[in-house]
Amino acid sequence: MSSTSLAGRTAVVTGAGAGLGRAEALALAAAGARVVVNDMGPAADDVAGEIRAAGGEAIGVQGDVGAWSLGDRLVEAAVDTYGSLDIVLNNAGVLRDSMIFNLTEQSWDDVIRVHLKGHASVSRAAAVHWRAASKAAGGPVYGRLVNTSSEAFLFGAAGQPNYSAAKAGITALTLSAAQGLSRYGVTANAICPRARTAMTAHVFSEDPADDRLDILAPERVGTFVSYLASPAAAGINGQVFVVYGDMVALMAAPTVETKFTAADGTFTVDELDGQLTPYFTGRS
Repeated sequence: MSSTSLAGRTAVVTGAGAGLGRAEALALAAAGARVVVNDMGPAADDVAGEIRAAGGEAIGVQGDVGAWSLGDRLVEAAVDTYGSLDIVLNNAGVLRDSMIFNLTEQSWDDVIRVHLKGHASVSRAAAVHWRAASKAAGGPVYGRLVNTSSEAFLFGAAGQPNYSAAKAGITALTLSAAQGLSRYGVTANAICPRARTAMTAHVFSEDPADDRLDILAPERVGTFVSYLASPAAAGINGQVFVVYGDMVALMAAPTVETKFTAADGTFTVDELDGQLTPYFTGRS
């Protein structure tokens, strides 16, 4: 069997009723995985039906990932239906764009709840399952956690303070999970994808080339997710990837750019001014 095959594996994909999530669910199914397709409404069942029509195995589970209990429901659906849980792909999200001076409490809460709390609720439920399975087996089990962050966590986005903050949290959540779950055989990685979907239709211009797959087709991200979920990626853990078009970029961990040291061990405001101000002059 190929090291990239997912035959015999079971995956949960959130936000999989359309766009990126749908493409990722279809990619996992094409690689042989049985898929629990989650979304808020009937699109979850539609995509599950699409997978079955293509010869795969899938069920739809409707529900809001912002509800903490849904994580347990998704894990139970995977185990009860297919006998295992091997892959979790957190993708569900919403947008409530505004500049920070127009940000409302509701638009902050909505985005943090679905993106960050949603990732946390499903990741926690999967972690409970994998830890128990590892203890029962007396050793490592197969587990792949793939979370969806964004380049907005790196650079910010002027009109998306809530989204940027949520994605930064998702990245930190992923790195923490990678450290906490590795002893059980589980890897956790984050992707920062770009893709042309209904959510991003207003952002990206059309691809002028018509002799190949759209350069921003969500299927391109689906291919990478399928790889990360596979046995071949067992050695990849705690990493952040930017993924779009024909490119996968591995992000380096943060590094210290420079260090400022007080001459006599304790800074004064004037000494800080003397060291930092010229360093940043002309930089913004």
